Amino acid sequence: MISALSFRPADVIESSKIAALANTAYRGETSRQGWTTEADLLDGLRTTAQEVQQLIESDASVILLCKMDGEIVGSVCVEKSVDAVHVGMFVVNPALQGSGIGKQLLTYAESYAKQRWNADRFLMHVITLRHELIAFYERRGYRRTGIFKTFPVNPEMWQPKLSGLQLEVLQKLI
Repeated sequence: MISALSFRPADVIESSKIAALANTAYRGETSRQGWTTEADLLDGLRTTAQEVQQLIESDASVILLCKMDGEIVGSVCVEKSVDAVHVGMFVVNPALQGSGIGKQLLTYAESYAKQRWNADRFLMHVITLRHELIAFYERRGYRRTGIFKTFPVNPEMWQPKLSGLQLEVLQKLI
């Protein structure tokens, strides 16, 4: 049983902790504790404290935290664009994945974006090989759009282990 969760926007001072959580959840051996790992697909980092800080400081984005017993156990970035809100960098501590935290955090993020920006359309980009992750989002009301994008190249941060990685845009209308 998990303890009570609390949710709130992140402060700049938490940038390093958020970046560390994202990198732990997505990449490296620690990420293999959870089911959202990209360790078989990519090497390197998912993000940096500087990138997280820029997202927190931007008027068009908010990083939302999920805390349990005073510790950050999840985070998600919501970014406003002209006609939608993009949901990204969605992470839960790998040791706590599968406990319902992700469902609650995503619900909170959608509610927050709806209240702040009157959002009624949410988008996310998911690696097409991540079938279990796509299925998770589909259970949360997201639908595959059939729109694909080439996975971005950023050799200073990450290196693909497979060639031809693609992202599919998922959409949810509220």
